[in-house]
Amino acid sequence: MTYSLQAQKRSGRNADDVRAQGLVPGVVYGPDRESASISVNALELKKIYDEAGESTLIDFILEGEKTVKVLIQDLQFAPVKGNITHVDFRQIQMGVEMEATVELEFVGLSLAVKELSGTLSILKDELDVKCLPENLVTAIQVDISILKTFDDAIYIKDLQLPPGVVSTESSDLLLAKVIAPLSEEAQKAMEEGAVTAIEDIEVEEKGKKEEDGAVVTEGENKKEVKSVQGGSASGGKDVKKDNKKETKK
Repeated sequence: MTYSLQAQKRSGRNADDVRAQGLVPGVVYGPDRESASISVNALELKKIYDEAGESTLIDFILEGEKTVKVLIQDLQFAPVKGNITHVDFRQIQMGVEMEATVELEFVGLSLAVKELSGTLSILKDELDVKCLPENLVTAIQVDISILKTFDDAIYIKDLQLPPGVVSTESSDLLLAKVIAPLSEEAQKAMEEGAVTAIEDIEVEEKGKKEEDGAVVTEGENKKEVKSVQGGSASGGKDVKKDNKKETKK
């Protein structure tokens, strides 16, 4: 499927003002052009991204320029609403080998999951590749039906890559395997360990409170001793004054 996107040049306009008009601010750059500030329709961009992701070539139509091929290189999202707030497009040179990141799509049924009650563990869901632009694919399928036991695993070297597509990552990188369920003994040990950890925390907190209480009591005792000592000194002065008066008489 071919995707196309209209873009307008943007200069000196506040990004928030652009977004308020239902547009997404962004930039387009590449080896054959200078970086340019642009804006695109927010709904059209979201539709293309949801359907094609970041590894599908897009016909990019910028006002006043000829149509070129681009990739969505980077997206920024609003933290709360999740809408796209900024986009980077990378212009692609047709006929020149390029690098891209392609999504891994896990398909099929694992007997280790279905019959042995294991849990599928996916350690990597993207793959860095290089290819000619015309050979770029949106996703690479990973067949998990080869995971029949807990000893089976899928590595990059096990993938059936599309023609003309080569991985740029180590072939020994682990992609997926099935984790065996915990035995009853292991589950019980984990539960007991959790209870013990909670009890240790409670004992530690109790000891800390008692220690803090002891410090406060010690401080109060010091204040009492100081107060008593202060009273004795004051009494001594009074006695001396009385003695002086008696002598004068």
